[in-house]
Amino acid sequence: MSKLRFHLLEPLRFPLINRFYKSYYPAGKAKKNEIIWVGEDNSSIICCVRFKQFDHYQLLTGMLVHPERRGAGIARLLLTACNQQLNVTPCYCFAFRQLEQLYHDANFAVIPENELPEVLASLLQRYRQSGKDLIAMRHQH
Repeated sequence: MSKLRFHLLEPLRFPLINRFYKSYYPAGKAKKNEIIWVGEDNSSIICCVRFKQFDHYQLLTGMLVHPERRGAGIARLLLTACNQQLNVTPCYCFAFRQLEQLYHDANFAVIPENELPEVLASLLQRYRQSGKDLIAMRHQH
């Protein structure tokens, strides 16, 4: 396996992220005001994660690993690489229940829904109503 390189996405390469999402996670769509981290192998995007910014906190969202590369620990490496971003402001995520351990290993802890900022609590409720089995988590410094 070639060495993966993790870094912030350069603004000029933004269209590549939405192409990546369209190919493997059509519900995901990056926005230009999000902070986006990518992992690349031989200049091809292998994984990405976005940080949606709010006034006093952020939401980790849209983590995606190329389907052919899943199960190799790449998501863990990506979370480790963007650790500095996780600590900029309080960071929340809505994890699929089966991925709880992955996020736990990256210092996220399950929190009660009533500890979420109001905007995120509403968003989580909407996602759950659409049938997604998600848990609220917050990064612990």
